[in-house]
This record gives sequence, structure tokens and C-alpha cells, in this order.
Amino acid sequence: MRILVIGGTGFIGPHVTRQLHAQGHTVAVLHRGNATPVLPGDVEQILGDRNRLPELRDAIARFGPDVVIDMVLSSGRQAQQMMDTLRGIAGRVVVPSSIDVYRAFAIVHGNDTGPLQPIPLTEDSERRTVAPYSPEQLQMAKTVFPWITEDYDKIPVEDAVLSHPELPGTVLRLPMVYGPGDPLHRLFPYIRRMDDGRPRILFTDDYAAWRTPRGYVKNVAVAIALAATSERAAGRTYIVAEQPAYSELEWAKRIAEQAGWQGEFVVLPRNRAPQHLQFPGNFAQHGDASSARIRKDFGFEDPVPLEEAIRLTIAWERANPPAQIPELHYDAEDAA
Repeated sequence: MRILVIGGTGFIGPHVTRQLHAQGHTVAVLHRGNATPVLPGDVEQILGDRNRLPELRDAIARFGPDVVIDMVLSSGRQAQQMMDTLRGIAGRVVVPSSIDVYRAFAIVHGNDTGPLQPIPLTEDSERRTVAPYSPEQLQMAKTVFPWITEDYDKIPVEDAVLSHPELPGTVLRLPMVYGPGDPLHRLFPYIRRMDDGRPRILFTDDYAAWRTPRGYVKNVAVAIALAATSERAAGRTYIVAEQPAYSELEWAKRIAEQAGWQGEFVVLPRNRAPQHLQFPGNFAQHGDASSARIRKDFGFEDPVPLEEAIRLTIAWERANPPAQIPELHYDAEDAA
């Protein structure tokens, strides 16, 4: 197959591109040229701004993709423009969405008062009806993910991709993705405390028990590539997530095992924990999600085992700490 990856130079995109190339497909990457991706030499590169996609129609047509994977869709406006631009050129479009489309996560974020949603979430679970993030949160997110727009919302993205009358689409709802290159450094706060020799790591009781979906970056990329190369995925939506979904405390214990940390985890009532550990949110609403559909339809299994995924991520976090390391407030934790 001939496959175009739009925005293939970020965290997940290069893994998707390499996976498709290794399977023998002809791959091109469309990007702005701000970053030089480490990709196989025969992967074609199309330089351009995905926000001005109609101007790139001729270049895309010359490549002639059977499938287009757009890794950086932020809004319904962008999605509609993409579908109209690719009509008559591509055979299908595949779009990574987010687990944040669910009402459950609006409840977690405090944007919805409930009632609590049943879990595990499935592709048919209720979607939210409110904006996912505040303008202030979006501005912060843009410092990490520059492709995010002020009208970011994956729900209209999904609707535009799945409802186009001429161009079939596939949607993959991604979990919290971790691994080497993670721009959010999701494991770093735990690794830093462990490497600093902290004897105890503290949790509030609600956050310790909270369960949410996760996925290792290479495993997520394999799932995206699988959906992109399977015609049966046309018109379908899939959740991608590790199984089972561990609580935050269980997750931290698995990190500790791979990091060689022998300290103690301490769970405190929320009102007795230091202020910086009282994360905002309604953690009575769990977010664990079932990826049974993609596993059943395509026989998908995570190729990188959990222990290896965590070990590789720890090694990367140790070698690549964030440019700005947040204050960890050890004095407050000791006092608590």
C-alpha cells in the first residue's frame, strides 16, 4: 500500500512510519520541516503546513496514497478541510483521536457533574457534551503540542471523519501514551523521587485508587498501523489501551520494580496530603477502557511487554530529564 502520514515527526508518528515501512509499504511523511525525523532513507518527505492542506493537494496527488493517517488533527474545521482535500485522491483516512472524548473524562476534569459513567469504557460509551479544556489549559498544552488549536476538540474531528459521504474513515481513541520521547514526561515525577533516594512516595487516597488507560508508544503505533492497513477498519472506531488498566498506585509499584526502588508507598486521606499532591479532579470517576474490539477484530496484541516498556521508558527519562524540572516539595512530603 501507499500510505501518507501527516505530522509524522512528533512523538508517535515516527513509530507509525517505521512500522509501516518495515511491513513493506511505501510511505511518505508530510511535515513542516521544523524537525528532521529519523526515518528510513526511502521514506518520501513532503514539506508543507497541514493547516494549508488544500495548497498541498497536487503534491499529495502525485504520491497517490491509498491511506492517509493524520496524526495532528485538532478541530472539526481542520478535519472537514482534510476530508474535502483528500476526496478523489485517497482511499481511506485514519485519525488518532483521544480518550478525552468520553463524558467520563469530563467528569474527571470537573467539567461535568455526573452521574458517574459505567466502566470499562467502550467505543459505545457516552461522549461528553462540554468543551474538553479551558482556554488556559489549551494555552499550556500548546507549549508542548504546537499543533493544538484554540478550537481543539476531538469529537467534531471524529464526526467529520466518520460521516464524509465519499471518503471512508477510521478513528482510534488513544490512551495516555508513554515511552521514550514522551513530551509530557509522564513517568518522570516517580523516577526522580526514586533516584533521589526518597524513602516514601505519597498519594492521596482518591488518586491512588484511580484507574486510567495507558499505552506504550510503540504498541500504540502498531495498533494504528494495523488499522491503517486493514480494509475492515473502514467506518469503525477503536479504543487502543493496555489491559488491564492499573490504578495509579499499582502503576507506581510497577515502575518501582523496574527502577530498583525499595521504598514505601504511603496513601493519605486527601485533606492530610501536601497541597501539591492534591491533584484537581473527580477521581471517583475511573477512566479504564476496553480495547477488546481491536484485539478481536485484528488479533492485536501489545508487542512490547509491560515490563520492557516501563524499563525502556525509565532509561529514557533518566537520560533525558525535562528542561525545566518542577519543584517536588520534599519538605512538605516529609512533614505530611
